[in-house]
Amino acid sequence: MAMEPEQTLLFEQGYFIKINSASNPFYYFFDWDARTAKFNMNFQHFHQFYEIHILLNDRASHIIEGDYYSLQPYDIVMLRPSLLHKTEYPANNVDCHRRLIINFQFPIESDELGQMVRQALAPFDAEVPIYRFDGEVGAEAFGYLNRIFELGKQPLTPLTRLSIHTNFLEFLCVVARHTADNRYEPQELSDSITQKVYAVASYIHHHFAQELSLEGLSKKFFISPYYLSHQFRRVTGFSLINYIQMTRVRNAQQLLLYTERKIADITTSCGFTSFSQFNRVFNKFCHVSPSQFRQNGEITPLTILPYEKEPSLGSAAEEGKA
Repeated sequence: MAMEPEQTLLFEQGYFIKINSASNPFYYFFDWDARTAKFNMNFQHFHQFYEIHILLNDRASHIIEGDYYSLQPYDIVMLRPSLLHKTEYPANNVDCHRRLIINFQFPIESDELGQMVRQALAPFDAEVPIYRFDGEVGAEAFGYLNRIFELGKQPLTPLTRLSIHTNFLEFLCVVARHTADNRYEPQELSDSITQKVYAVASYIHHHFAQELSLEGLSKKFFISPYYLSHQFRRVTGFSLINYIQMTRVRNAQQLLLYTERKIADITTSCGFTSFSQFNRVFNKFCHVSPSQFRQNGEITPLTILPYEKEPSLGSAAEEGKA
């Protein structure tokens, strides 16, 4: 359904508002910009702050933990910390896909105020954290973001920053109060095999700690191993085994960076059968060992490997043990 004119968000390409850095407990980054398909990430990423993505024109899609979601203008994607995700912009005749990205984090106290703020953040925990509002609800929510847009034109004094924060909290409250009015519904892909591939990808994201194999997944989703192997690469750009390994490595990265769990514990909890396998696979994608990655303390892009012939059924690699 097309959004009504009063819901339009202000936009200025390349305009942004930044309050502190992501290492600060109080952090905001509002980024109004445009993207094309060349900006599409190869694999899903994560971060330790909250993120909101609002598409402003044309169409796009979002991949969240392997699940595919189509987006139309003014859909609000609300991503909690540590959630694996990426946006995909189509390669079409549109010169650029305008969007607003909001990264943020702020301290949440344990008192009554903290409880209220946690209620405002509840929409981030929905099974499908995407929201589409019509009429007055959308206009009210986006009105607060437009005020933030205008506040950013002023000197960022302490009072201006406070106004930005309070207007953003009001935006969150509008979304939280009106979750029952959410009109977003995930759409089935017209290509049934593509839909099935994304179902397999989602299953991998939710079961990466378990033993996964081409043969096992083909039986579970009623598709031949050869056809699944071929179609998985066509849709995702990765071999099935590389996708499993990258999902495990991404989750291991989170645990290495943001917990003090022992590497031996992370090895098993992320689906690796031994430390030597974990170390080998981690090095393959990150070019450092798990311990070095933890010491460096920063996320690096996963190396995208060239085409690898799918392993034959029954091999160690096929079982996710490469």
